[in-house]
Amino acid sequence: MSFWKKFEEFRRQVNNVESNIYSSKRDFMEVYEKNLKLEAEIEERTQELQIANQRLLTVQHIWQMMNSSEPLTNVLDSIASSLQGELGYLYSAIIQVKTDDDGEYIDIIADSSGDFVEKLSSIFSKSIYDSRIPYFHTPERDKAVEANRIYQSQNLDECLENMFPETDKNKRLKLIKTTNWKSYIVVPLTQNNEHWGSLIVFSSRPEMPDSEMTFLDLFSKQIELAITIANLFQTVKAQAITDSLTGLNNRRYFEEFLQKEYLRAQRQNQKFTIVGIDLDHLKQINDKYGHAFGDVAIRTVASALKSNARSIDVVARMGGEEFNILLPGVDSQGGMVAAERIRKAIESRKIDTIGNVTASIGVATFMEHSDNITDLLELTDQAMYLSKKNGRNRVTLASPAPTTESWQNIAVDTFVDIISKHRIPLDENMTTMLNKRLQELQENNDTLYSISDTLSEIYNPNHSEGLAKTKTMVASLLAKRFDLSKEDTDRLKIAVLLYDIGNLMLPKELLQKRLPLTDEEKNIIKTHPVIAAKEILQPISNVQDIIPIIEHHHENWDGSGYPGNVSGESIPLESQMVLIIDAYFALIQPRPYRKAMTKDSALEIIKEDSDKKWSKRLADEFITIMQTEQV
Repeated sequence: MSFWKKFEEFRRQVNNVESNIYSSKRDFMEVYEKNLKLEAEIEERTQELQIANQRLLTVQHIWQMMNSSEPLTNVLDSIASSLQGELGYLYSAIIQVKTDDDGEYIDIIADSSGDFVEKLSSIFSKSIYDSRIPYFHTPERDKAVEANRIYQSQNLDECLENMFPETDKNKRLKLIKTTNWKSYIVVPLTQNNEHWGSLIVFSSRPEMPDSEMTFLDLFSKQIELAITIANLFQTVKAQAITDSLTGLNNRRYFEEFLQKEYLRAQRQNQKFTIVGIDLDHLKQINDKYGHAFGDVAIRTVASALKSNARSIDVVARMGGEEFNILLPGVDSQGGMVAAERIRKAIESRKIDTIGNVTASIGVATFMEHSDNITDLLELTDQAMYLSKKNGRNRVTLASPAPTTESWQNIAVDTFVDIISKHRIPLDENMTTMLNKRLQELQENNDTLYSISDTLSEIYNPNHSEGLAKTKTMVASLLAKRFDLSKEDTDRLKIAVLLYDIGNLMLPKELLQKRLPLTDEEKNIIKTHPVIAAKEILQPISNVQDIIPIIEHHHENWDGSGYPGNVSGESIPLESQMVLIIDAYFALIQPRPYRKAMTKDSALEIIKEDSDKKWSKRLADEFITIMQTEQV
């Protein structure tokens, strides 16, 4: 082969190699570029996944807060902080627009605080929490809020100028630059299909991507749900401590607050006064005009009490026509002045059809009349009773030295005697435990009721803790409806704690028998009132006037009861009250031979037994109490 042909072949081979190398390089570059794009896409998707995960955690945190029964402000504060901390916003706040004499202003319900707020306070020399921040309108934002759409703006200086009109422009620009603030976002919040407020977000991003807008829209729905749940919780909580008829605090709230005030007064060596108010002649109003007008009278008294109470006073409806006011930091002299003002306010209010109503009022002061809150309530009640006894429509100051021993002390002494002298069969451990608890009575006033409950549980395992206190409360309400004297009411309350104590002397297997009782077994059970009266209580001197109530508490109105087949008015009224209270609470408690009845079913039976087991009037009054009072 000639030289030139060899050279040509060599050049051709070189060209082929170069062509192959170029082609491989091109393929390699394509693969390389594709890898770069793929890596960038993977990084982008990873970031999106991280953001999505953060958002999911934020929503999960909100759900946890919503299910924690926290107050609404705590829930919203947590939401605002989560939005800033987990999603990287500069500042977030939940606001409402309110109005005062100077126009509309922003009320910050909850916010995230943090670095942005600190820099604003430093540059503007003022705190957003100490400032009245005017609310300014813009056509675009107003339109978005009205349509319930998210709104974003980059016009930051205009925003600051309207919110803080007295600030210098240079300071506003400094804040924007220092915080790297690029835009603000307004997310409308609705409640029951009406505008409730807005979620405000300050962002370091000038534009909001669609994914962020979608999340904020979802986030706003969670906030709205949190507001709904928290408001429902607050409503239920308020209902539990509020009297439905008057809107005042109920007995439960008053007793809880009284305990706290008692501890505070002890620490600070400060007096407080209780004013007890009892509406006069409510029964006559109900009988003459109907219970609807009786309710109007009760609400009228409640309104007068609200109008004449300080913001720190606690006003409560204790039940029926009885009210209490606790006056922190007030001595007896101040209490009498306040009570007289209340008396005049009630008397001056005229009610259509009824005319004017009046109230009997008692006043007692902690550290003047007693250092024990149970005794203090008792003294208030006694003073209120004296006002009623001496002509009604007057104020009476309690006496520091009661003329008679309190009913609680009599009940305690009776339990001490019964247990310490082994008048009932108790084992040694039970006796020791009960004696110890009786010694704690000065520290815990509910122990008296607990002792009665404990004894009842011995022969009736289905007895509910707290039932003794409830029964005593119902007894007090019944006594008021029948205008029983203070002494008769006290005897009734003691009887309610002791009436079934004779059951402790009966065979346990008989009381807890599931099958129907034989006539012989029924006759054995019918002996328990006499056992209680004659064997257990007869030797105890301070309850001799209680014995007839207990002995006859199973006598029926039509004479079919036991042990004496007494009927009608011959039965002590207090015995009839014990019978109807015992019957009702037995019906709504489970028994070995049946399930517990509903409240309505039990009341229907009480009604059916009118003029058989008890008088119709007693049944009517009892049913009214159980349907209208919180017991």
